[in-house]
Amino acid sequence: MPSTHPGQAKTHRKALKSGFAAAVGTTVEWYDFYVYATAAAIVFPQVFFPEVDRSLGTLASFGTYAVAFFMRPLGGIIFGHVGDRLGRKPALTITLVIMGVATVLVGCLPDYATAGMLGPVLLIVLRMFQGLAVGGEWGGASLMSVESAPEKWKTFYGGFTQLGNPLGALLSSAAFWGLAAAGDDVLMTWGWRIPFLFSVILIGVGIWVRLRIEETPVFEQEATREKDSTPILYALKFNWLPILMGMGIIAMSSGGYVIATTFVQNYATGPDVAIGADTILAAMTVASFVEAAVTLPLAALGDKWGGKMLMYLGIGLSFATMIPLILSIEAGNVAVMFVLVSVVRLTLSGAWAPLSALMAHMFRPQARYTSMSLSYGLGAAIWGGLSPAIASGLMAWTGSIWSVVAFFGLLSVVAWLGTAFAPQHRDAVDATARTTDSTKQSLGDH
Repeated sequence: MPSTHPGQAKTHRKALKSGFAAAVGTTVEWYDFYVYATAAAIVFPQVFFPEVDRSLGTLASFGTYAVAFFMRPLGGIIFGHVGDRLGRKPALTITLVIMGVATVLVGCLPDYATAGMLGPVLLIVLRMFQGLAVGGEWGGASLMSVESAPEKWKTFYGGFTQLGNPLGALLSSAAFWGLAAAGDDVLMTWGWRIPFLFSVILIGVGIWVRLRIEETPVFEQEATREKDSTPILYALKFNWLPILMGMGIIAMSSGGYVIATTFVQNYATGPDVAIGADTILAAMTVASFVEAAVTLPLAALGDKWGGKMLMYLGIGLSFATMIPLILSIEAGNVAVMFVLVSVVRLTLSGAWAPLSALMAHMFRPQARYTSMSLSYGLGAAIWGGLSPAIASGLMAWTGSIWSVVAFFGLLSVVAWLGTAFAPQHRDAVDATARTTDSTKQSLGDH
C-alpha cells in the first residue's frame, strides 16, 4: 500500500478496486478486438474473401477491420452521454455486453464457401457493434481508474486501464498461436471460431467485476450540479481544441500500434517473406506478455517523470526500433525478429501506459467522458482504422516496406506534436476528498 495515512489507505484501496475492474473490463474488450484483428490479418482473407488475390483479399479484410474504428466516435458520443449523465458504471456495463455478444456472433458466422457474400456482410454489421462498444469503453474505464486515484498516483492507477490492451492481445495471440500450431487445416476451417466463442466466458467475468465497483468521487460531485447543456454540445463548444490535441496524441498508440502488430503479422506471413503463422503468432504472444509486464511500472514512472516526458520517449524509441525490426523480417532472421517484436512493444508502452491520465487531465469534469471518448474515438478512426489500409496501399504502390516505415515516422511526428500542445488540468476535488480534510482546496491547473 503506497500510503499509511488512514484516509489515504482507504482511497488507495478504492483506487485499486476501480483499477482492477478497469483492467478486467478492458482486457475483455481488447481481447474481443484483437481476436478480430488477428483473424483479419491471417484468416479472413481466405475464409471470407477467397475469390480475390491475396493483396486485394487483405485490403478487403482490413476494410472490415477499419469499420469498427469509424463507429468509435459515435460510441463515444452515445456512451459518453450516458457516462456524463448517469454515471461511469452503467455506461461501462452496457459496452461490455455489446462487445461480448458481437464477438461471440462473429464465431457463428457462415463463411464465403457456405453463404457467399452474406458472411462478409454480417461480419461488417457485427464489427460496427464492436466499434460502438469500444468507442464508449476506453474513456469510461480510464476515468473510473484515474478519478478514483490519489493525486500523486493518477498515472499509475490509470495504467490499470492501459493494462487491458496487452492482456487482451496476449490472450488473443495465445489462442491463435495454439490453433496455428495445430495446422492450417484446423485454423482455416473451424479452429478460428474458438477464440470468438470463448469470449462468452470472459464477458461473464467482466460483468460480475464491473457490477461490484462504486462511482468515482469526481462524477458524484459533478452530478450535484445543474446541467445547462448536453455533453456533446458542451464538448464541441468548449473542448474542441483539447479534442484535436488528443486525436494527435494517439497517432502512435493507435495507428503505430496497429502497424507494429496487425500489419507486421500480415507482412511477415505474406508470400514475399513467408514466415510461418505459428512463428509470428508466438513472437506476438511473447511481446504481449512483455508489454503487460512493463505497463504498470512505466505508468508509475510517469508519475515521477511526468506523463508527457514518458510519451516523448515512447514515441521516439518506437520509431527507432521499428527500423531494425523490418530489417530482421526482410532478412528472414527469425531469432532477431522474435526479440525485436518485443522491444517495439516495450517502447510503444511508453506511449500507451500514461495515456489514460494524460488525456483525462486534458478536460475539466464537465462533459469529460464525452470529450475524452470523442477525442480518442476520432483519433482511433483516423489513425487506427486507416493505417492498415494505408500501409497495404503503400506496399502495393511502391513495392517497398520502407514506405510503410516512413508512414510510421509520420505518425510519430503527429503524436509528438499532440503531446507537446496538450493542456493539463487538475480536478478541484480529487479522489481523497471524502476521506481527508486537506483536499477541499482547488488544485488549479498545472
